[in-house]
Amino acid sequence: MDIQTLTFIIVGLTFALYIGIAIWSRAGSTNDFYVAGGGVHPIANGMATAADWMSAATYISMAGIIAFAGYDGSVYLMGWTGGYVLLAMCLAPYLRKFGKFTVPDFIGDRYYSQTARTIAVLCAILVSFTYIAGQMRGVGVVFSRFLEVDIATGVIIGMVIVFFYTVLGGMKGITYTQVAQYCVLMFAYIVPAVFLSLLMTGHILPQTGFGGTVSDGSGQFLLERLDGLSTQLGFAEYTEGVRSKVDVFFITAALMVGTAGLPHVIVRFFTVPKVRDARRSAFWALAFIAVVYLTAPTIAAFGKMNMINTVNGPDLQGVEYDNAPSWIKNWEKTGLITWEDKNDDGRMFYSGDERNEMTIDRDIMVLANPEIGDLPAWVVALVAAGGVAAALSTSAGLLLVISTSVSHDLLKRNLMPNITDKQELMYARLAAAVAILISGYFGVYPPGFVAQVVAFAFGLAASSFFPAIILGIFNKRMNSKGAIAGMIVGIVFTFSYIVFFKFISPELNNPEYWLFGISPEGIGTLGMIFNFVVALIVHKMTGDAPQDIQDLVESIRYPKGAGEATDH
Repeated sequence: MDIQTLTFIIVGLTFALYIGIAIWSRAGSTNDFYVAGGGVHPIANGMATAADWMSAATYISMAGIIAFAGYDGSVYLMGWTGGYVLLAMCLAPYLRKFGKFTVPDFIGDRYYSQTARTIAVLCAILVSFTYIAGQMRGVGVVFSRFLEVDIATGVIIGMVIVFFYTVLGGMKGITYTQVAQYCVLMFAYIVPAVFLSLLMTGHILPQTGFGGTVSDGSGQFLLERLDGLSTQLGFAEYTEGVRSKVDVFFITAALMVGTAGLPHVIVRFFTVPKVRDARRSAFWALAFIAVVYLTAPTIAAFGKMNMINTVNGPDLQGVEYDNAPSWIKNWEKTGLITWEDKNDDGRMFYSGDERNEMTIDRDIMVLANPEIGDLPAWVVALVAAGGVAAALSTSAGLLLVISTSVSHDLLKRNLMPNITDKQELMYARLAAAVAILISGYFGVYPPGFVAQVVAFAFGLAASSFFPAIILGIFNKRMNSKGAIAGMIVGIVFTFSYIVFFKFISPELNNPEYWLFGISPEGIGTLGMIFNFVVALIVHKMTGDAPQDIQDLVESIRYPKGAGEATDH
């Protein structure tokens, strides 16, 4: 069977599975729709959290950016992994104990202010729309190649699927769908890595192959060979970075603290029965995430070496375009690979200097990897199914955040407090419908490649939510005026910086013009610092939070009776 037929079959079967689960677990109440009834097992919730977490940016784009950027791409690995640990260990249990399943709900009640709640809703919607644009783009990239449709059509197909099971099943349907999606994407990520490791290094474990020698008898280490190829072709050494240390630090920190402020991940800790189960599901999620994250650098290295060899040939003199590998011709149809014969010799050449004739979109690396490595057709189709699963799982979680922010936080808790449970559920589904249309538009016309778009979302979350959550838990005296001022300053500064360099003056988007040498991907860290500083200054000028709020924060942080003397 050919690749397209196998892709139709495997992707079609996974779609049928997801829709079947949504029908089986249909939400009948707002409690089911928002937090799956609060009865999900910690292991299942850990698997669902991992799927929610490992979006198209992780599955499709992270290994791609590491392959193209080398050492500099490690900021995504460090930031996203460290951020999850920060969220799971330092924030999630306290938020779970507070009992508010959305970030705007927590901020509104903790800071005793409807204004704070409304600002948090607007921030949640902005973050979620930025994030979901990357997911829809990922779906479009997958479908454009493997179903041989254009990216816009691929995005529309993804919109229909994710809308169906999100609106029908709510968090209950999403949770069990994400369990299935994690199994699909994990298997699809690991299998080609094992194949490539065996072929290129003789190691069955990709992680040991990554540090091993190539299997051509030369005794040369894989990364040593890749460094040599990179410098020979005009690129920086694969294991050396070109970003400044300041920018690396700020991007890593933005991804880390942005993770801890992501509303679609935080809400997952409310789907388990108890606070202890939230901690257990955090442990399981970290274990499930590690399986994929420890494999990403290996896929990047194997893919980069295979790509160089197939495009430029073993002798690095280029390959005649008429005899180009089939994967190049296949991806060329999508517009994600282009070739310009600069010297009219009919040969392709890929390099990092003026000799370069190839434009290769970094988002294709993981999806094209099995074809580049000449793996069996079923592996290619499996990878496509995994890419769709990764994008759809996170899209569903983000859609739920948008719909709950509108129906629960904005309407039920603010503008329309008297609406019934049934009306609230209707508004949630209506908000999801509007959200999927807007996100689909940004999926067709994205502001950058998938991982970059997602990095912007993390920066926005870092600059808006993280300080408000941290101060809300660990500074009982922080008042509403300080939190509101901090969120406004943080989000406005970060959003303006990103818009200026990415849309208004993209020609200035280089280190020479960046503030303190910080790129738009890392500016969320500076926005977070501004948020903290402004919040603390305004709090100092306007007094402490009411005593009942301080007592509430104390009750969250310390178990009842802790520190009391006993006679036993």
